[in-house]
Amino acid sequence: MKVETGEWVKKAEADYATCLREWKVRKNPNYDAVCFHAHQFVEKYLKARLFEAGISFPKTHDLETLLKLCLPLEPLWQPFMPVFKELSVYAVHFRYPGEAAERSDAKAAVTDCKKIRSALRQGLHLR
Repeated sequence: MKVETGEWVKKAEADYATCLREWKVRKNPNYDAVCFHAHQFVEKYLKARLFEAGISFPKTHDLETLLKLCLPLEPLWQPFMPVFKELSVYAVHFRYPGEAAERSDAKAAVTDCKKIRSALRQGLHLR
């Protein structure tokens, strides 16, 4: 694995850990942060996969766009499209005043992350 790919993975795993840690908080949980870090986790894994394959990608937070670039490499990721579409909203939706994530949003984000993590890691030959 390329050094820079490993750095993408390290950042992705840090976002995953933050997402799960914040989800477990019972006193004053920050569901906005759970959703944001769920998105970031997926975005960084997709970019890691593309980087490892030498495929250029745009500066974007849109997981659908990144997934479409990954599909020639990882066609079995196609079923994740609806999940990635939902998670893409979390890149900015809850980061500013006017909108706040609910517990149900955070629960869905955590559930989705747990379901897709192994597939994302397998794409990079990680356990």
